[in-house]
Amino acid sequence: MTADMIHRYSLLVEFLGRMLGPDYEIVLHDISRKQPSVIAIANGQISGRTIGAPLTNVAMQIIAERAYETQDWKLNYRGVSAKGRILRCSTLFIKDERGALVGLLCINFDDSHFRELSERVFALCHPDDYAARNISISTMPCCAGTKDPADSGDSSEQEIFYNSIASATEAALSSLMNSSELPADRLTKEERLKIIQLLDQKGTFTLKGAVPVVAQKLSCSQASIYRYLSKIHQEQNPDK
Repeated sequence: MTADMIHRYSLLVEFLGRMLGPDYEIVLHDISRKQPSVIAIANGQISGRTIGAPLTNVAMQIIAERAYETQDWKLNYRGVSAKGRILRCSTLFIKDERGALVGLLCINFDDSHFRELSERVFALCHPDDYAARNISISTMPCCAGTKDPADSGDSSEQEIFYNSIASATEAALSSLMNSSELPADRLTKEERLKIIQLLDQKGTFTLKGAVPVVAQKLSCSQASIYRYLSKIHQEQNPDK
């Protein structure tokens, strides 16, 4: 991002944060940096992040899948707050004059207060029906006629927020290792290659510093990780 873009979007972050209030987290990521990270944030207490926090799993996947090439934004997907609350998230893709992705402007809405209020109102209006159906906050939309992002048909994974590259990398790796049900020191070469391929597809290696974390967790050298990645990329682009 240029200095002018950073200035203008940083002002927008502050403006939206003050105008929308404490239930809305506004975040600006600079993707053009060698280490993409948060460069401006309002109401960061919602996700627990501060300036310098790395990309989320969803942001990494957007970059890896190049979704920004055919879309201008991603709307109403799920995230999880620092306190474990479900967030309604949306991201605007910031592009330069050539259409290259240079930044992400994200809005994360914590609607828990409105869910609690709607539950209380419903209980007052229909106490017998409410008791019989045992409706909980988690099953009620925040507003009448508003569709929950979980029911939108979007199969993308839930967004998780991180404060460090290590935690972001370890979370991505743990989800894959748990599914393999094998300790890292007993993985075969083919199993390691598959795990690295899946991490690459998720955009994990967008994070500068992910390679040493993955190498340690998979009990192999950093050079081996780079060889695996080279092999994967050569198979994906045989003409290059």
